[in-house]
Amino acid sequence: MSIYADIEKTLGDFRLKVKLEAGDEVLALLGASGCGKSMTLKCIAGIVRPDRGRIEVDGRVLFDSEKHIDLSPQQRRTGLMFQNYALFPNMTVLQNIRAGARREKDSAAKERKIQEIMDSFGLAELSAHYPWQLSGGQQQRTALARLLVSGPDILLLDEPFSALDSHLRFRLERELAEVIRDFGRTVILVSHDRDEVFRLSDKIAVMSEGGIETFGEKTAVFARPATRSAAILTGCKNISPIKKLGQRRLLALDWGMELETAEDIGDARYLGIRMHDLCFGPGENAFFCRLVSETENPFSYTLMFVNGSGSPVGLETDKSVWESLRCGETYIRLPPEKCVLLK
Repeated sequence: MSIYADIEKTLGDFRLKVKLEAGDEVLALLGASGCGKSMTLKCIAGIVRPDRGRIEVDGRVLFDSEKHIDLSPQQRRTGLMFQNYALFPNMTVLQNIRAGARREKDSAAKERKIQEIMDSFGLAELSAHYPWQLSGGQQQRTALARLLVSGPDILLLDEPFSALDSHLRFRLERELAEVIRDFGRTVILVSHDRDEVFRLSDKIAVMSEGGIETFGEKTAVFARPATRSAAILTGCKNISPIKKLGQRRLLALDWGMELETAEDIGDARYLGIRMHDLCFGPGENAFFCRLVSETENPFSYTLMFVNGSGSPVGLETDKSVWESLRCGETYIRLPPEKCVLLK
């Protein structure tokens, strides 16, 4: 399966303008609240009608404003799971899943399919329970089972873990990863959690203010997020405006540091430094800094250093490393290849 979407939608002062493609893989839409991630899913599913554009799934046109094609949500065969799962509160688990199998006209085949998916999701013993009697994880499994029993061509998952307590997320994330693998088709995942996105996706589209800023393989997007907002969304904590001093030399204005880069600076306006990329000790791009704060995490320390009168720059290191070195002043350095140049 594959998806192609090139759509625009204006709602008040907000304008969505998105173009994306994906194959049999997981594409994550990563962005802050209000950037248009969920609206993109709703346009694909047929809940929101774009003002213009085209949407195709595996070559089948779902929407085309020029040709006046606009299939109903039922005709599109898209499986959209909402943040709150949208289970019918007056229906049991069995009845909710049966509602998803409405396309199957053969009664015997329908019941067989329902039973198979309830068994595979571990829901058979909960068949008579209502949504209010289920845990968050059980509700999620019921919602996924209802989607999959309908035989969707594409899965659209809108913040699938937002309704869950944090201690449940990791286990259910593994379960969802198995569901995605077994599905074997296109999945679009909406999230604002960078770690969740990295673990579950193949490609990432970073969204901001209704558009896609950065798109690519997940490792490439995290390594080179390209823009300041994409760097923030992928977890970069140290970002400074820069003054270009040469083709590969710059001044990080916030920190008062002159640095060599491994690639041409071009028209970059900011420098990003990931906290785990800073090292201790002298060498290229090393600065003698003073410790201004120390925060203990379960398995690491977050340290803030200042070089002269500049703003603090953050470094994260393993507990054993800092506990063996702990000092008030030291050299920290940034390998040139770890300089993240941003627009």
